[in-house]
Amino acid sequence: MPHEEPHGDADGPRRFEDLLAEGVAVPTEGWDFSWFEGRATEERPSWGYAVALADRLAAANAALDIQTGGGEALDFALGRAVKTPALTAATEGWPPNIVEATALLRPRGTVVVAVPEDAPLPFADGAFDLVSSRHPVTPHWAEIARVLEPGGTYFAQHVGPGSVYELVEYFLGPQPDQSRSARHPDGERAGAEAAGLEIVDVRAERLRIEFHDIAAVVHFLRKVVWMVPGFTVEAYEDRLRALHQRIGAEGPFVAHSTRHLFEARRPHHR
Repeated sequence: MPHEEPHGDADGPRRFEDLLAEGVAVPTEGWDFSWFEGRATEERPSWGYAVALADRLAAANAALDIQTGGGEALDFALGRAVKTPALTAATEGWPPNIVEATALLRPRGTVVVAVPEDAPLPFADGAFDLVSSRHPVTPHWAEIARVLEPGGTYFAQHVGPGSVYELVEYFLGPQPDQSRSARHPDGERAGAEAAGLEIVDVRAERLRIEFHDIAAVVHFLRKVVWMVPGFTVEAYEDRLRALHQRIGAEGPFVAHSTRHLFEARRPHHR
């Protein structure tokens, strides 16, 4: 989508308001990011999480996807797997996402259970040989270890530390070091090990993101609500207008996401 446009005339403010309205109008349910096509780009991690998950599902008997969002990653992996588990379940805590995930996953025989992200998992000890998650808000290691059978695997892609902080700090200013270091893979490794899990693999990458117009910024911040807590276009109109003008003059706003692949196993003897 072209981002070059004149500024300082009647066209500029009108276009800015139009783009704000577009960004506000897009529904935020689920984790389908196809709306961003032509408006924003993000590099993908080299390990191809959803494809790799499909291989894990093909070898599993009972699988659980936690904090599944709208179910998009699990749906893709189930559709690609050469064989699917006899039992597949998913959890999600945000009501609009529960509706989206149920509609998407029920035709694949997957039950979606409403579970707040910080609540215990409503499953028996050792119920699953595979637990997965794509971008959990917080991995609750003790619960993950509990519901895994001995020898079972946790396989996930996590958001890493300081992800998209260029955009966060544009709106909020410099953030404290402890905020930047949250979700560090070393800390998550320690948490998993404290819960009795053995680490199999941890890989991290930093990936380039480009926002090509202000509508993409608005929609992103409405969808990923923890980036700028309490974000509204009214509260940040001045910063949004300045960023709109900057994109028009200089090109896309560049930020970087961080992701890590995390694989752990519950040992046979704990």
